[in-house]
Amino acid sequence: MKKISLIHGPNLNLTGSREPGIYGAETLDAINAAVVQKCEQYGWQCVPFQSNSEGALIDRIHAAIGQCDGLILNAGAYTHYSYALRDAIAATRLPCIEVHLSNVHAREEFRHHSAIAPVCAGVIAGFGKNSYLLAVDALKGILE
Repeated sequence: MKKISLIHGPNLNLTGSREPGIYGAETLDAINAAVVQKCEQYGWQCVPFQSNSEGALIDRIHAAIGQCDGLILNAGAYTHYSYALRDAIAATRLPCIEVHLSNVHAREEFRHHSAIAPVCAGVIAGFGKNSYLLAVDALKGILE
């Protein structure tokens, strides 16, 4: 059975109540449930995790080595400047899909750059909860 680590970064615990016009009205729990269900349809296990701490995110990425087959990561604001997260992703040698609820390229200039994209298999942004579901499909194409 394939195992996917679903990792959410800072402020995503507030999804559903934080700027719903940008990030949507669905809670993180609802998003996690939808991703877990989609993974189960493929016979996969999905383990969600959220932290506002960069170190905890790095530890979770490291924990995927030898335990998971792929990563889905919404690194939040860390996307734009965390070379430590970039290095952690690269160290896993696992396919990682970078995900964003909003279209980061239609927003503030600082959000247009991703420090992690060069070590990810792909980037999906702007489709709300569906960004995560598309990431599951992307991993399916890579892993099977």
